[in-house]
Amino acid sequence: MARPYLVDAHCHLVDVAFDPDRAAVLERARQAAVHHVVVIGTTPEDSTLAAALARERAGLSATAGLHPHEAASWSADTAARLKELLGQPEVVAVGETGLDYHYDHSPRAAQQRAFEAQLALGAELGKPVVVHAREADADMAAMLAGTGATVVLHSFSSGATLFEAGMRIGAYFSFSGMITFKSWVSPFHLSDVPSDRLLVETDAPYLAPVPHRGRRNEPAFVRAVAEALGRALGASPVDITQWTTDNARRVFGARLATTLLRQEDA
Repeated sequence: MARPYLVDAHCHLVDVAFDPDRAAVLERARQAAVHHVVVIGTTPEDSTLAAALARERAGLSATAGLHPHEAASWSADTAARLKELLGQPEVVAVGETGLDYHYDHSPRAAQQRAFEAQLALGAELGKPVVVHAREADADMAAMLAGTGATVVLHSFSSGATLFEAGMRIGAYFSFSGMITFKSWVSPFHLSDVPSDRLLVETDAPYLAPVPHRGRRNEPAFVRAVAEALGRALGASPVDITQWTTDNARRVFGARLATTLLRQEDA
């Protein structure tokens, strides 16, 4: 078995917030034993940037998708561009896609149409789908019930309806810094999630965990998420690292065996 290290399963590393010091951010991640980062795409444009970044350096993988905020722009051209990106070896998942009824930046019907198409794309290509769900549990649960895709419920904080729907389809549950917040409440216990379905993420530059609240989040901070998860489960740091890394490799594929290197070694 490969030596365990932490994987940040969801990071917006191409966000402009990282433009001044992206290389230093990755070096801090490496020093924190966070040796792989999944770089998330939310539009065809930043998915292209994520793929290019992952191509440039070991220890990075990318996703390609259309976020629900942008769902009104879904078109045949968008689908074709994403499918082309998903054919690249460094692009390991569809998404970030899903439903967001809190902001409703795109009409709900448009969100559902784009989400359904991306679920179908994941099933067709045999790649997991990274799912964003906010205040849309009933519709999300109904749409997931019929999917043939492997699903990652990112930064999971939804209610019992979606938790149960995820359990029924064998989804992966990815937890972010939200589980470190004093305001964190959940209708289920973290211990209800099978150990072979747990992932940890930052969602950086957003949702910095305690004790880093108020700062820009970054991949190195996923260690605080893993520690909080371990405390909640009564599991050792070694177990949490092994479980979440093994799960990330299983869902995203063999590319996650590559690890961040020093710049001089890259």
